[in-house]
Amino acid sequence: MRKARPNRIERLESYLVKLIQEKGADQNQPFGIRFLLGVLAVFSCVFAWVVSLRYLLYRLGLLRRYPLGIQVISIGNVTAGGTGKTPVTEIFARTLAAEGRKVAILSRGYRRKEAPWWQRVFTQVILKPLVVSDGKHVLLDSAVGGDEPYMLASNLPGVAVVVDRDRVKAGRYAIKRLGCDTLILDDGFQYQKLKHSIEVVLVDSTNPFGNGRMLPRGILREPARHLKRADIIFLTKCRGDSSQVIEEIRQYNRTAEIVECNHAPRVLKDVWSREEFPLEWLRGKTLCTLSGIASPKGFENSLRHLGSKVVWCERYADHHRYDSSEILYALNRTADMGADALVTTEKDAVRFPRFETSPVRCLYLRISIEILRGRENFTQIINRICFRK
Repeated sequence: MRKARPNRIERLESYLVKLIQEKGADQNQPFGIRFLLGVLAVFSCVFAWVVSLRYLLYRLGLLRRYPLGIQVISIGNVTAGGTGKTPVTEIFARTLAAEGRKVAILSRGYRRKEAPWWQRVFTQVILKPLVVSDGKHVLLDSAVGGDEPYMLASNLPGVAVVVDRDRVKAGRYAIKRLGCDTLILDDGFQYQKLKHSIEVVLVDSTNPFGNGRMLPRGILREPARHLKRADIIFLTKCRGDSSQVIEEIRQYNRTAEIVECNHAPRVLKDVWSREEFPLEWLRGKTLCTLSGIASPKGFENSLRHLGSKVVWCERYADHHRYDSSEILYALNRTADMGADALVTTEKDAVRFPRFETSPVRCLYLRISIEILRGRENFTQIINRICFRK
């Protein structure tokens, strides 16, 4: 079976991401690419000016921040994608729920199915937010609610997940209709309309600030110096000495608590049956991978570190919505190569169409946050949210 070709926008997006993610990746490119990067640099300057103006308007009070009267924990970053917000959001929600807080996660539901913009203009105010989970039941799938909201709803019984572009409206709904007393604002660092109680910012230790440029020429969503707003910084994907990255962070923020952590694999699950396999199953196995995430190398390398041999990697753009032909092609390719399984990420698995039979085993890797250093800093923030000394 022939592979379904990704659309042109996705191909261009994937190619440009490779060029802007790391320092030096854009060197020795042909003239056409250099010209395109030059155009992107101009747009970066415009974007940087718009970001600065927006924050100035908030500081002057010309744009209003809305307080909701309860704890609002913002979890976000200064870069675009790949820092691992979902597992950090999960550990905060799980810990706070265990402490007796009634938690709701507020999300925009990035790249979910939405009505056309011209319809949203007239219905945004009157339509109620989407409730992916009311804390008791998962009510929506990933296509309607969004990948990360659906994942969080599935993994966090007792925690509500509410989706809306207007997260002030979503927060009010969670308080009034769901009885929540603690809100977690997913990807909230740039969302200034809702007033935050605590700023949690994630920094990828393997690639903290990319090439140092703003979008779309780099991966910065706002200047790295804006880390000064953070109350606690999660340094993710730590595998060795992080002192150099911490030193760089301290140039922007000398007071924030720092937690060093890693995204640790926990278990393998069958994509469709949800049968579990221990991580030891991977040792000595030959695998193929399929992913549509911002930083696929980390996922692929984690399988290698667990003792498997990865012989083929199929990558799509972040949040790619798979169709049946793409999944079937990957499954057949895995079988033809004699590999033991096709492995994907949990975020990808929620976007897979249903198959009743498969020519080869199809698994996803479930990961969670493992705090390496700074556990006391995390505990201190939890105590602060719960009003404990």
